[in-house]
Amino acid sequence: MEPTQLVSDVERLTESLGQLPDPVAEPTFIAVSGLPGTGKSYFCNKLAERLPFIILESDALRKTLFPSPSYSSQESSRLFRACHHLIEKLLKKGIPLILDATNLSERYRERLYNIADRLDVKLILVRVEAPPQVVYERLKPRREGLNVVGESDADWAVYQKMKPSVQKIHRNHYAVDTSRDITPVLEKVVREVER
Repeated sequence: MEPTQLVSDVERLTESLGQLPDPVAEPTFIAVSGLPGTGKSYFCNKLAERLPFIILESDALRKTLFPSPSYSSQESSRLFRACHHLIEKLLKKGIPLILDATNLSERYRERLYNIADRLDVKLILVRVEAPPQVVYERLKPRREGLNVVGESDADWAVYQKMKPSVQKIHRNHYAVDTSRDITPVLEKVVREVER
């Protein structure tokens, strides 16, 4: 990707974010990962109700750059390069943020670890999951073409295709099952941010 393309992509993503939270001296970076339909966006929104963080939702950002996404590897590569630069830019400005993306492989998460380590910011990792039957029920409306909350186009077939690529998170992280009460994990994350 041309550097000018990257700069332009990061600018477009930045403009799409709207009002940013106030900068803080020590911003926290929360990375939420999990398969489609597990409740990542729901969890992130509940977290943002409690914390003055901006949510970077990869599905919404993808549609900012690619109004009719193809989900090709080139498209994803361009999107995430721009996302990583955007994350770095926001954290350097003191903007606390939540990344809502599948982030299933350790190789992809490694880039997030590097950003946090390099900028010396607190990184909180959350793995969101739900039983397959619950996910199936949640994703059914997408397959039927009904209006659903959120920007994701992923359906049950996408979930099944992605499931084998889930890798264990090698750093300390929180795990939350969104088919149960998410409050205890929300509380723990909020407490860690405020520590």
